[in-house]
Amino acid sequence: MKVLANDGISTSGKEVLENAGFEVITTKVAQEQLKNYLQENKINALLVRSATKVRKDIIDACPDLKLIGRGGVGMDNIDVDYAKSKGLHVVNTPAASSSSVAELVFAHLFSGVRYLYAANREMPLEGDSRFKELKKSYSGGQELRGKTLGIIGFGRIGREVAKIALGIGMKVIASDRTEGEAEITLEFYNHQEIKIPIKTEPVEDLIKHSDFITLHVPSQKEPVIGRDEIKKMKDGVGIINASRGGVIDEVALIEALDTGKVSFAGLDTFEHEPSPAIKVLMNSHVSLSPHIGAATNEAQDRIGVELAEQIIDLIK
Repeated sequence: MKVLANDGISTSGKEVLENAGFEVITTKVAQEQLKNYLQENKINALLVRSATKVRKDIIDACPDLKLIGRGGVGMDNIDVDYAKSKGLHVVNTPAASSSSVAELVFAHLFSGVRYLYAANREMPLEGDSRFKELKKSYSGGQELRGKTLGIIGFGRIGREVAKIALGIGMKVIASDRTEGEAEITLEFYNHQEIKIPIKTEPVEDLIKHSDFITLHVPSQKEPVIGRDEIKKMKDGVGIINASRGGVIDEVALIEALDTGKVSFAGLDTFEHEPSPAIKVLMNSHVSLSPHIGAATNEAQDRIGVELAEQIIDLIK
């Protein structure tokens, strides 16, 4: 049985598969060559992340393919329903990277409230000549403690974000189309835990009450946050998107950043990946990262092992 991990797999995951008798190939095959490679090498399981797309043409052309695995949560790069209709297993790892994404959200939040996104750009250029002026410019930041964080999308990642927010003393409100009241369990190093109920409310209410807003929703046909939603937000709100590009109207966001309606944004995903809009990349009020929410060593290790175990269970 052959597995192609086209976007990579952790050493632990590879070892689990090899110990179970699978041949694991980690060659990176270009998208336009993928169909032929799968055919010629009689690949049984294809593992991808967000870079590789698995559409109908590949599914139809590769009769040896039995399973498609997505290392991560969203599967918008895979024709899931079609694959399942052809008898293929389609799996992902929704829990494995939740903590990593949540921590990146707070990296952007802390960067935003203390102007690190700007200071890290200016200090190398002018830190030696304008130190006092820069110090004055980047003073007057905010503390997150005591502020209200609105979480749009209260699945696994949204709940991990809530745990960190509660841990540093923030008030948490959430919005979710399917979840009502949810119970968050805060776990501590000494095995103590505290359970805290969180009630959800409509997005139109959440955006009015939040000092900061973070999105954790699947890919959408229309933006969740656009001009109308931004108008209803508090002046000086901070917005984080570590979910999917397109869930925020980036043109409306840049306009709001330029007027000060939005004080800063933290973006890990972009509407036009892998070529984000220049106006987004160059805006001095945006904290940027290149879609690395799940890209920690720990998360990739968990993802690899979880995918390996699913492959063994489903197709061996």
